[in-house]
Amino acid sequence: MKIAFVGKGGSGKTTLAALFTRHLADAGHPVLAVDADINQHLAVALGGSADDAAHLPPLGDLLPDIKAYLRGDNPRITSAAEMVKTTPPGRGSRLLRLTEENPVWAAAVRRVGGVRLAVTGAFTADDLGVACYHSKVGAVELLLNHLVDGPGEYAVVDMTAGADSFASGLFTRFDRTFLVCEPTVRSVGVYRQYAGYARDYGVALSVVGNKVEDASDVDFLREHVGADLLTWVGRSAYVRRAERGAVDPLTELEPANRAVLARLTDVVDATPQDWAAFTRHAHEFHRRNAAAWANERTGTDLTRQIDPDFVHGPAALRAPALG
Repeated sequence: MKIAFVGKGGSGKTTLAALFTRHLADAGHPVLAVDADINQHLAVALGGSADDAAHLPPLGDLLPDIKAYLRGDNPRITSAAEMVKTTPPGRGSRLLRLTEENPVWAAAVRRVGGVRLAVTGAFTADDLGVACYHSKVGAVELLLNHLVDGPGEYAVVDMTAGADSFASGLFTRFDRTFLVCEPTVRSVGVYRQYAGYARDYGVALSVVGNKVEDASDVDFLREHVGADLLTWVGRSAYVRRAERGAVDPLTELEPANRAVLARLTDVVDATPQDWAAFTRHAHEFHRRNAAAWANERTGTDLTRQIDPDFVHGPAALRAPALG
């Protein structure tokens, strides 16, 4: 299952993404965490040091090699240079399994705090005025487009704050999206923006309340997000210690908040994977991006990369090779 954590900056989405990822890993599940936030804090939230975080290989720097590997011998993609963030897989493309050994994982993934982690890389001073953060997050979208995750396998992505994932089709790449929402007007505003877009594409969206102190906070969230409110996290001494650098074993997390993580897992596991819709949305947003900017940038019609007879998912792994 592919899971996104989104929300307003400062809502606690990175903290909850880290807790949820560690919860899955502690239960023995194969899990890959991806830090796609412009503020790269997931490594530290998982229990790594600042030095660990500084030495993680950024996906953006590896993008040429990632494209070359994923392209495989797909005849619709004439060169890796013509692959963009929305390029969908087709017959001949290399697909990624979460637990396999491959050159992409070997180059991009490191173990931090007992969890496999990949990072987009920080937005640096060299990027100012010449790049946008979407160019870095594009590597995540390309990986998710080619990922085949099986039962009991999880890819958890800490997304950049706000609704930036709507700049492409990235928001449709997830089986379940958790929107972390504080009981504040600003945080609810981000929920409304996100939910409004997501509903049009059948995105499975749940709200997780955070920094909830009393029943009035729960009532506020219920009033503004309605049935999308799945559960909530109260103020936590465990989280306060973690934010000061002391990431203790999850067994020390308050029982009520530990139960929240179990609830999230249950909801994720009950979410069906619709590979046909996943493929359809990939094709739709590739066409949109091709028309908006990618055709002009590459000098070719990138819609020809779409393989109309290819449906992503486990069945694609068993498809015969092109003759």
